[in-house]
Amino acid sequence: MREKKSKKKQQPEKREAATPHHIVSYIDNLKADIAAFFDLNAEHAFRPFDVHDHFGVHDKKVRLLFNEILHELEQDGRLVYHKNGTYTAVPLKAKPTGLIGRVDRVNKGFAFVIIDGRDDDIYVDLELLNGAWDGDIVKIQPLSRNTRHSKSRDSGRNRTEGRVTEIVERSKAEIVGIIEINPRFAVVQPDNKKLYDPIYLEPDEVGEARHGDKVIVKVKEWPTRRSQAEGEIVSVLGKAGNNDVEMHAILAEFGLPYHFPEIVEAEAQKIPDKIAKKDIAKRRDIRDVLTFTIDPVDAKDFDDALSVRYLDEDVVEVGVHIADVSHYVLPGTELEKEAFRRATSVYLVDRTVPMLPEKLSNNLCSLRPNEDRLAFSAIFEISSKGKLMKEWFGRTVIHSDRRFSYEEAQTVLDTGEGDFPKELDTLNKLAKIFRKERFKKGAINFETPEVRFRLDPEGRPLGIYTKERHDSNKLIEEFMLLANKRVAEYVYSLSKGENKNTMVYRVHEAPDPDRLQTFANFVAKLGLKLEVEEEGKIAKSMNDMLAKVEGKPEQNLIESLAVRTMAKARYSTQDLGHFGLAFRRYSHFTSPIRRYPDVMAHRLLQHYLDGGANVDSEQYELASKHSSERERLAAEAERASIKYKQVEFMSMMDPEKEFDGIITGVTEFGIFVEITETASEGLIRMTDLGDDYYELDKENYRVIGQHTKKIYAFGDAVKVKVKETNLARRSMDLYLAGTKPGRRSEFSRPGFDRDGDRRPRERKPKEPRGSGRVKRSSGGDGTSPKPKRRRR
Repeated sequence: MREKKSKKKQQPEKREAATPHHIVSYIDNLKADIAAFFDLNAEHAFRPFDVHDHFGVHDKKVRLLFNEILHELEQDGRLVYHKNGTYTAVPLKAKPTGLIGRVDRVNKGFAFVIIDGRDDDIYVDLELLNGAWDGDIVKIQPLSRNTRHSKSRDSGRNRTEGRVTEIVERSKAEIVGIIEINPRFAVVQPDNKKLYDPIYLEPDEVGEARHGDKVIVKVKEWPTRRSQAEGEIVSVLGKAGNNDVEMHAILAEFGLPYHFPEIVEAEAQKIPDKIAKKDIAKRRDIRDVLTFTIDPVDAKDFDDALSVRYLDEDVVEVGVHIADVSHYVLPGTELEKEAFRRATSVYLVDRTVPMLPEKLSNNLCSLRPNEDRLAFSAIFEISSKGKLMKEWFGRTVIHSDRRFSYEEAQTVLDTGEGDFPKELDTLNKLAKIFRKERFKKGAINFETPEVRFRLDPEGRPLGIYTKERHDSNKLIEEFMLLANKRVAEYVYSLSKGENKNTMVYRVHEAPDPDRLQTFANFVAKLGLKLEVEEEGKIAKSMNDMLAKVEGKPEQNLIESLAVRTMAKARYSTQDLGHFGLAFRRYSHFTSPIRRYPDVMAHRLLQHYLDGGANVDSEQYELASKHSSERERLAAEAERASIKYKQVEFMSMMDPEKEFDGIITGVTEFGIFVEITETASEGLIRMTDLGDDYYELDKENYRVIGQHTKKIYAFGDAVKVKVKETNLARRSMDLYLAGTKPGRRSEFSRPGFDRDGDRRPRERKPKEPRGSGRVKRSSGGDGTSPKPKRRRR
């Protein structure tokens, strides 16, 4: 709730009609009055309901009209929308002639520009992109209805269109792709499927690269409407299709490192292997308390451990012990600089790219069994009914007695046999109490399955499966959540006066009402109900809906869309709470080996434990934004590696094999289908539906045959076959079983043949700049009608 401002708001004077040649409508007058209200109170921020109250609006329909006017004023550049839900006036001297946003290239023919604070993205035709590429930060000028460029059959729809007037910042100067060498020139075809422009090279700039190699190329000249991009090779990664080459290419594509600088490795090696007695003397020694870790079977870095000690019949002491990374990674060191730069470990299908060198991540900071380790601990005294009686935070020295895998711990819970059955059972009972209480308070139960692969020694996928979650997983999760929450609350409690202590929080804001309503409308088409009118009922209604689809074919689809409807969790020094967990305050404290924000949380907590004064939040806010962005890139790289292995696995399937699938998306150019067996998604293009011309019924999430009236709708079960796979672009085309597919796409690059050997691609050579070369072939997307879409 926004705090009330003591300063009295000035009342706007009624404005006369801006256009003297006709009577200004009621809405135009209202729009002028609202704009004047903001201009006269430019120092204040207002939520929509503040504006409603000021103008004395109580009718629901009129409130909706006011909200639409606020949105229009924002589009016009008169107001600024902030992430906390407020609007402010744009100072008159700063009124923009264009808006700033990021390009999201949807297909060959058009793109959207995403602008922070807007619900709708701005549509831009290819000819109005002004040479901008996917991810570029651009200045965009919205077009009036009379100057719209769209000529598609849906051009009359209520959609904002615009033109790029300036490229403010290029997203990346280095591109990963496959080089194709011809006698007179070479060309690099980008791996990123949102980059449709090839990059041309001079013959003498090819260096050691060979035809078909995966390379990193630096753009020297960006494309214009009259010329293609030109570049030079920065690095030759190796032969396309090789597992190591492809994984390194994915890391390079997202700007993620895969080697540590020598100076960082050297600094790590200088750290003593043994713990100094002086370091132990400064800490709480709990090496004699029963302690163990529970991690994935293939884990190498153990950054958390639990200890259990019974204080009496009704109270147990549970310690959550976290690797004391901040003891080893000190401010100003090369280790610190590199940890900040990476900000997170990256988890690809076949490897982990750690945030810290192996000397730390897998050794000194890993809480390995039967070894003394330095930890930062949160120790709780908890009653048998789950009531928190007492808590303590500080640095410790621990000694882990046992390393469990999740499967081993689950066996002990199921059978009561093995190591520490009483302790594990106690923790499990408490975890279930904590979990039940969270959901009672409004936490949302997202159980999105994790895709995993069985790989051969060369990294080729032998099988795909989903990771199962057991009570042992949930046990660890609940105690990590407890520690993260209580650390945040404890730091806040140490604040003095109104100036609250700076802390790095993990924040998750309430979902955007419009996006939530769109999702509710969608699931209603599937016979599901989602209450979105009252914020207090959203979580329970969401959980009830998710429970109804549990175990059904559409479960993964609905859960995935529900997650996308939510706001994106991020790091911030602003105390905004965590909607999904139903926590008033929440931090990340429990994984400093793999997350830089946890390192910051450790440092801040110790600073306040030492009696330190509040610190300036600016540097921590900048570091939080950096960490959020690196987290996003790491997640995208992980998804790309999963997609690559899924497509690689499907490329080795018998082309005549039928797969069960479910329709996960419908567009003007095709139907997206997720294959149930492998959780991999492919596209059935409209041209491959074959028996009719299908039109999109966007309102009902389906396509309808013009003559046969056959319907394919979101959520329908279908049987499909693989038409072709494109490893370079990590995509595959499908077609319906029982039909004949259309011709192969010229733009597609085949992956592997049935024997597992990479098939070479035959292309017609293109001429370099100025030689009258033919245009690039379409990816099948062409210049299809331009859909209006909501913010992702």
